[in-house]
Amino acid sequence: METTGAPGLTAPLGMPTTSSLLLAKLLPLVYGACFLALLWQAFRIMGRGYGAVPRPGDQGRMPSGDRTGRVTIHPELLDADGQLTQDDLLTVRFSGDNERPALPNDPG
Repeated sequence: METTGAPGLTAPLGMPTTSSLLLAKLLPLVYGACFLALLWQAFRIMGRGYGAVPRPGDQGRMPSGDRTGRVTIHPELLDADGQLTQDDLLTVRFSGDNERPALPNDPG
């Protein structure tokens, strides 16, 4: 009679061993537990994201400034003395803007 499986386990050829039967029963349980844990994690993360979006009624709760509560200015907007620069800033407009196109004789 031929055997298959690990040494010490004797099962006729074609018959599943005890370890493969145990694995076949546990695999769906492990898969289901992992699925539920990942599903819970996804809803938890999405809940945080939805809580971060400001709504019209939340204006009183919104901090003035960034996440530290202070108003921050980009360093490139400051001059050598640390004051806001008065120079004209370069702006970029992309096609498809809702504004009317600038004419050659328009100011500024």
